Amino acid sequence: MSTMWQGCLPHTDYFEMRSSGGHNYGVWVTTPPNYDPAAAQAPVVYVLDGNWTVGMTAPLIVTQLDPMQSVQPYVQVSVGYAGEEAEHWESLRNRDLVPPGEPIAKEYVDAVEMGIETGTMTREQADAYLAELSDSRGDMFLNFLTDDLHPRIERDYGTAPSGHGLFGYSYGGLFSLYAWLTKSTFFESIGAGSPGIINGDSQVFALLRAMGDTLPATKLHVTFNDREILGDLAVYQNLAKNAATFLHRLPSRSGSVTSALMHETHVTGLQASFLSYLRTCRAQ
Repeated sequence: MSTMWQGCLPHTDYFEMRSSGGHNYGVWVTTPPNYDPAAAQAPVVYVLDGNWTVGMTAPLIVTQLDPMQSVQPYVQVSVGYAGEEAEHWESLRNRDLVPPGEPIAKEYVDAVEMGIETGTMTREQADAYLAELSDSRGDMFLNFLTDDLHPRIERDYGTAPSGHGLFGYSYGGLFSLYAWLTKSTFFESIGAGSPGIINGDSQVFALLRAMGDTLPATKLHVTFNDREILGDLAVYQNLAKNAATFLHRLPSRSGSVTSALMHETHVTGLQASFLSYLRTCRAQ
């Protein structure tokens, strides 16, 4: 990283990597203060939407030194997009973070159209945004994390063989639920912040039904925001309602599944949700 970025994100390396599926990604690796893998290896916490989230989550690695409520040591790996693709991360994430076959909710299309009306996006951007949803490949991205990227992180940073975590927010939270339901044995804990279950026919409900009465042993922490529930935007109302429905449909609510309500909007809830995940699932 440049000297400027190194100053903003201490103990952070950056590299770019091509997946076996042919897509390029930017990867930020933030190590704990005074990390020495020869003395004690730390597990990895993967954080999605790196282009947006790394600046708000990577500095929180200092919680490992908090004398009032420290968390277990971890190496944070934030994953996003590189080069010119970084400018289009909001649409590319629809391809990578959404489960294959996920239906597109009308409320979501309406929200995109409202973005055009208010000038926050152009018609071209909106069309590209929705196009990625028509061929979503969350399965390929999950394989990239576990099969392509993780061996490199393990080799280059001497990370622990187990105890890994995953955190995603919004569509990243939907991806986190998908990972919990399909490949959770790789992770010890998963955080799903305001998971983007916008459609009541989401793939996560089908996967939950197929799972039957036995839940994964992996810890799951789900958060959503009161302003999503109480606000007047249908897309966020559906998201919060469906997140609560997902929790209620679990065959049992053992200690491995926890939840919390944040006092934030959908946009401002990211950091609070990540902190809630760290405190709940990775407390020292």
